[in-house]
Amino acid sequence: MAIRMPPLIKKFSTSEDVQKGNFAVYVGERQKKRFVIPISFLSQPLFQDLLTQAEEEFGFDHPMGGFTIRCSEDEFIDLTSRLSRF
Repeated sequence: MAIRMPPLIKKFSTSEDVQKGNFAVYVGERQKKRFVIPISFLSQPLFQDLLTQAEEEFGFDHPMGGFTIRCSEDEFIDLTSRLSRF
């Protein structure tokens, strides 16, 4: 069974893939996967809550080079799918 990803959310492997107006986040509970998402998500209360939780857990030290968010990949995709509709 394949997981459909919303068109605005993509997995990328290098910083060269981050286009203007987007930023990279690392998501996962154990193994982190890199996603590039629109900066506009930063103004959304649901995403701000997620970032607050990440800050409480990781602080501002993100060794992977981007925001690290510890949640399941499915939860993250569900949240960002909802935000993509706004």
